[in-house]
Amino acid sequence: MRKIWLALAAFALLGGITAAASPAHALEAPQVRQDDRVLGKADAPITIFEFFSLTCPHCAEFEETTYPKLKAEWVDTGKAKIVYRDYPLDQNALKAAMVARCAPPERYAAFVEVLFKQQTVWGLQRDPTESLKKIAALGGIGADAFDKCINNQDLSKQIVAEEYEAQTKYGVDSTPTFFVNGKKVVGALPYDDFVKELTGAGGANLVGASTPVAQTTAPVAQTTAPATTTETSQAPAATTPPAPASAATATWYSAILDKIKGWFR
Repeated sequence: MRKIWLALAAFALLGGITAAASPAHALEAPQVRQDDRVLGKADAPITIFEFFSLTCPHCAEFEETTYPKLKAEWVDTGKAKIVYRDYPLDQNALKAAMVARCAPPERYAAFVEVLFKQQTVWGLQRDPTESLKKIAALGGIGADAFDKCINNQDLSKQIVAEEYEAQTKYGVDSTPTFFVNGKKVVGALPYDDFVKELTGAGGANLVGASTPVAQTTAPVAQTTAPATTTETSQAPAATTPPAPASAATATWYSAILDKIKGWFR
């Protein structure tokens, strides 16, 4: 993993030379893949791709302020689905992304929530491995499975390769970046502004009393990422698409979050 990030640092310098030639707009829109982590019904009429870094403070802000209502009023009701795409800004984010990928698919979204809520703890550590190991253990990933996961070079290369693809193919250069039915939306938008993007993407007829469209616009936060590249390597694709989080997963999430909070009081 260290070699990968040394290579990324070198290519980041080159990115400064080529940044002017990189388009700010999306070259094309991403498509759902078999190994994607997806929250929501497969046949939901609106597809939201989210490119995020687990150490990005603006991503954590979106997760805390916009995501809960977005999930309750659009995902849980079958109007939209969220497709998660990792875009790690540093080595800590890459490690955390690997751990989340190694979780059972039905617990992936809950893992992401926990990691964002504790971002200021593990994300600022010089080496977050032990903190991530505790979170993984509470989520059902044993010590041996965790060690195998965190040292999986194929998985780390796959995540970094997907980040490079996001830059070069979709024009992603900051986090969080979303694609709402193909339209690129940049920044941690407040919920009411995000709803405008959803209705503009064909969700106007889905808006009911529980999903009002606000008329105010707030500043948008985003975190700019350095240009990256990697050697091509793909990990085996999952044979079945992930299932939405269940009530049991929500209970598990609340329980482990309470335990994690206790560690750092």
